[in-house]
Amino acid sequence: MRLGPRKKRVKMSHRKFEAPRHGSLAYLPRKRAARHRGKVKSFPKDDPKKPVHLTASMGYKAGMTTVVRDLDRPGAKMHKKEIVEAATVIETPPLVAVGVVGYIETPRGLRSLTTVWAEHLSDEVKRRFYKNWYKSKKKAFTKYAKQHAESSGASITRELERIKKYCTVVRVLAHTQIRKTPIKQKKAHLMEIQVNGGSIADKVDFSRNLFEKTIEIDSIFEQDEMIDVIAVTKGHGFQGVTSRWGTTKLPRKTHKGLRKVACIGAWHPSHVQWTVARAGQMGYHHRTSCNHKVFRVGKGTDEGNASTEFDISKKQITPLGGFVHYGEVKNDFLLLKGSVPGVKKRVMTLRKTLYPQTSRRATEKVALKWIDTSSKFGHGAFQTAEEKKAFMGTLKKDLIQTV
Repeated sequence: MRLGPRKKRVKMSHRKFEAPRHGSLAYLPRKRAARHRGKVKSFPKDDPKKPVHLTASMGYKAGMTTVVRDLDRPGAKMHKKEIVEAATVIETPPLVAVGVVGYIETPRGLRSLTTVWAEHLSDEVKRRFYKNWYKSKKKAFTKYAKQHAESSGASITRELERIKKYCTVVRVLAHTQIRKTPIKQKKAHLMEIQVNGGSIADKVDFSRNLFEKTIEIDSIFEQDEMIDVIAVTKGHGFQGVTSRWGTTKLPRKTHKGLRKVACIGAWHPSHVQWTVARAGQMGYHHRTSCNHKVFRVGKGTDEGNASTEFDISKKQITPLGGFVHYGEVKNDFLLLKGSVPGVKKRVMTLRKTLYPQTSRRATEKVALKWIDTSSKFGHGAFQTAEEKKAFMGTLKKDLIQTV
């Protein structure tokens, strides 16, 4: 029986003659992602019996914090006991719906039939269609907007009827309101969100009614739901084979370096196989992280959006001093279990889970007892500014009068 703390496994540089292969070949090629925003390649299966609803959203990663809760898992050793878990805060300002796309089924898959845009589009989404907004004439969608005015939008109505008649998949075009976040970028992120539930006519009417309106995060996701996060991971540039693939270090006396692969192949055939671990790009890969439990759907207008039944102090989710390298969270947010791909400020695509969840972990109810809001810069000792002031007393900076 093992006694004492478990030691961390170290990549020892001693001789070993057999080993399983290092690293997975499932995610090749390990190269930089083609797009900065996570792309939804599969949406949940449509069920016409359910009410019409959206299946995805977007947000921006703010940072991580710690939560304490009682585990509700009968039969487990930790049942009804406190556990400490890591959680990620994703700021989710309301999306704005600006269009609808209809898809028809073909022998080669889905093909878009037509796209209908709203009459008014904000500059932050128009920037998405320009490479150089500063020097452009900013004429995008000016001719298209006239179609809404001509004969009471007859051409727009005609296109919507075509979608109802021919299409099998309906998706809403929605963009983020990036100006409401601490991020300096002015160009909004635009994506297609599939509409599920109801008939095709119901989907089109639902999408049309959303034009130029905001979509709150609590209208898509709810607490205790399991969701997927699609994003581009943190980039590390060009890395060696040991850090990139986790291969074993060679013995100390090895000629010309230790952090290498000793044999990269046979003399003949005289080429290196694709399965051999090599140095190269590490990180900035497109990844889908599945089954994150929603601990909380927070409202930006709530002054106590980080309070609980056990911690009744009025505090917001933003820690003292703000999230490091992000700032303050002033909008609605999601508190997700665990870590998600990507760095702070990176856009996250949030999607409903593809499969019905039946495991105990997925179906258990979560009641948070405490959310940490201490400073994330150093060892924070205080949860609120009032608590810090009560402990520190009057400081010299408080006595200095500004001229």
